[in-house]
Amino acid sequence: MAAKLLLKARSKFVDQVNPELLKQILDKLLEDEVLNDQEKNPIHKLMNSNDADAARSLIDVVRKKGDRASGMMIDHIKNLDGNLYDELFPQSTQGAQGPQGTQGAQAAPAPPSEFSDKLIPTTEAFWRQQQMDDDVYPVFKPAKKQRVALLITNIKFQDERRNRRGADKDERNMEKLLSALGYEVVKYTDLTAKEIDEAIIKFSKHPKLTDTDSVFVVIMSHGKRDFVLGVNYREDVCANEKPDEFPIDNICKHLACRALEDKPKVIIIQACRGEDKGSLPVWDGVNQAAADAFQSDSASPSSGGNLEDDALRFVNQEKDFIFLLSCTPNAKSYRYPGDGSLLIQDIVQVFITHAHEDHIEELFRKVSKQSKKFQSGEQMQIATRDRCSLMKRFYLFPGI
Repeated sequence: MAAKLLLKARSKFVDQVNPELLKQILDKLLEDEVLNDQEKNPIHKLMNSNDADAARSLIDVVRKKGDRASGMMIDHIKNLDGNLYDELFPQSTQGAQGPQGTQGAQAAPAPPSEFSDKLIPTTEAFWRQQQMDDDVYPVFKPAKKQRVALLITNIKFQDERRNRRGADKDERNMEKLLSALGYEVVKYTDLTAKEIDEAIIKFSKHPKLTDTDSVFVVIMSHGKRDFVLGVNYREDVCANEKPDEFPIDNICKHLACRALEDKPKVIIIQACRGEDKGSLPVWDGVNQAAADAFQSDSASPSSGGNLEDDALRFVNQEKDFIFLLSCTPNAKSYRYPGDGSLLIQDIVQVFITHAHEDHIEELFRKVSKQSKKFQSGEQMQIATRDRCSLMKRFYLFPGI
């Protein structure tokens, strides 16, 4: 329990907290309405004469308010001074039940293992607090119940050498995450470029769009610069034949509809691409013996290796969009045949742990930071947030 954790850490907190940190924690707890002015003022006066007594008084007042208030204080310590947090609350004392609540928002801060194993809900207090901020996109409960997302996953291709092993796991994980965030998921599998275009047009006319507060569009396939490849893609097309390529720019074009005006539109692209001018697109399914390792397809279906490549880049100038791409330009992204792509794994981990307190840009920043940790030999990957045109901060408010 969070209150017991505070009590156990009381002596170390009194000995190690510095006056500036104490003041910051006090201000944060006042902002969160954990403390009122009558409770804050005596502690503030003590700081002028005896910091230790002020620290003692603060921790005692907060822990007596229960686990939620105690959890909020613990989380502020974590955010303001990670070293002190590690000293006060080592992993062995946290266990599976972390302190509860943060900034009026969290049911529990992230455990020392870094990621939660289930979606952490936002609190009513944090949701109400953010609704009063003009720089936050409004999220009302009736609109949240009308949320809808589009999920397109290409797994099996006409050329079986391009089949994307592990993509079925990505599809399940993304559908589960989007559903947990309150989105009705419109799902398509194994589409041509023309069918992808038609699916997005149809989605732009979905009856829920008028009432929703936001949309997600997630597309996972092979690709190359500015295009996602359809399942019938091949290189040997005739001069007068249109290749099976979906232009990424069409996403913005089709979603720039009146029903989604002034609403955040979150786009996630997991796709392969060629690297340099004249290079071939990359694909999957080369080395079946590497099913439990990475797969690699850097040039052609006949090239061996243990890594699968997914990434692409585009330019978007429409309002209220934000895109997350699986890697930086001129780089590759990778997928485990058994577990799915690194990008989707990182998104799920970050969102279930932090969506209750962080807006979408911060979530994407954390995904990028997490993806940066991947390195296998010379292979590296960093997920990239592309041209963001959001006018405000967008919170998902899971559980509200």
